[in-house]
Amino acid sequence: MDGEAVERGPLDITRVLAALPHRYPMLLVDRVESLVPDQSIAAIKAVSFNEPFFQGHFPGRPIMPGVLIVEALAQAAGVLAIETLGLAGTGKLVYFMAIENAKFRKPVEPGVLLRLEVSFVQKRARVCKFAGRALVDGELAAEASFTAMIADAPA
Repeated sequence: MDGEAVERGPLDITRVLAALPHRYPMLLVDRVESLVPDQSIAAIKAVSFNEPFFQGHFPGRPIMPGVLIVEALAQAAGVLAIETLGLAGTGKLVYFMAIENAKFRKPVEPGVLLRLEVSFVQKRARVCKFAGRALVDGELAAEASFTAMIADAPA
């Protein structure tokens, strides 16, 4: 294959659950559409009015909190890192270390499919840097750069 990365996907919720420790209500990745190890991931978060945060953010004008959009990007990055490194099912976790240049371009409302596009910027043994974009209907809703560390789960 001459060093070419082979795309994987789609990955269903079972594979997402094997890569991430998150569970309801904090699991924010529903499906992975494509994953190219060492490069990028495209995942989906189905934003439903039934999400608990919509009760208070905001009554009468439900909008997905920006911090949860960034968390969804980070979870997609976690799947990318765990799948790239072959660590699914090992108990390794991907921890946020830094968030930079987060920008929110348009509100994310219930009833949409939030597309999460994340790519590696830099990858070392335990620390990875990512660039992420969240899109609704092809339009940029949010973007951020972030750093994460791969480590053992706490005892």
